[in-house]
Amino acid sequence: MADGSGQARASVTGQDALQQAIAALNGRRPDEAERMAAIAVKANPRDPRALHILGYALLVQGRGAEAVAPLEAAARARRDGETDTQLAMALRQAGRLDDALARLRRAVKRRPLFPGAFHELGCVLSLLQRYDEAVEVFRQGLDVAPMMPELSVQLGYVLLQCRRWAEAKAAFMRAHDVAPALREPLLGMAKAEQELGDYAASAECLRRCLRISSDPAIWHQLGRCLLRMGQLDSAYDCFRHAVRTEPRRFGNVLTSILKAPRGRFWLKPSAARRFLQETKS
Repeated sequence: MADGSGQARASVTGQDALQQAIAALNGRRPDEAERMAAIAVKANPRDPRALHILGYALLVQGRGAEAVAPLEAAARARRDGETDTQLAMALRQAGRLDDALARLRRAVKRRPLFPGAFHELGCVLSLLQRYDEAVEVFRQGLDVAPMMPELSVQLGYVLLQCRRWAEAKAAFMRAHDVAPALREPLLGMAKAEQELGDYAASAECLRRCLRISSDPAIWHQLGRCLLRMGQLDSAYDCFRHAVRTEPRRFGNVLTSILKAPRGRFWLKPSAARRFLQETKS
């Protein structure tokens, strides 16, 4: 009787721990989720939910090699695209790209179709520089999930790698239409526009991006774009903003100015630093 009561308490403890692990993961506290999921797994080592949560908590902490074992066990029991995809991500983090690729080939065939599987498969193919295959996979993913902007963004980046500028621009525009609050589509559009020779359109994309995120790297990029357009004063204002916000960017900004056709030249780096640290009255 005592043994039965003890088992019941252990079962309740394991279930409580699992619920706490799920709540912690939803609350973006993966370290706490890991601890609670480990308790749940100890209570029931074959529980696929507990194994899944433990593996995913390790994965989001960048500990892919540790996440492989629990996610493999969960994938054997669950047989769904989401778990297969997360296992593939763990394998990728662990440097096992071929194993990740094989798992993802399986994941994209699972029913119901899981859009994230197409995203991860395309990313792995891109890492392997198999760009034509990656393009096809991202497009298949968009057929499944046309409102998933990440698929269009990654498609755009692969098309940039292939120097297919107009197609890349269209992919980024599609992502922007779906998620106008994201900066990545605007940054991609800016790059595509530059490659197409339309620096004015590129600058406009960068300005719109700065309204979302005032990132020094974007100010730097806008400055380079304006230099190419001959808008020197505006370009230098952008460079100053980038350097004031992120002083360690000074060397890269100086290189951009020196290498630009319409750039400037200083005999002493100290003179360049004073110029970029000027505050307009």
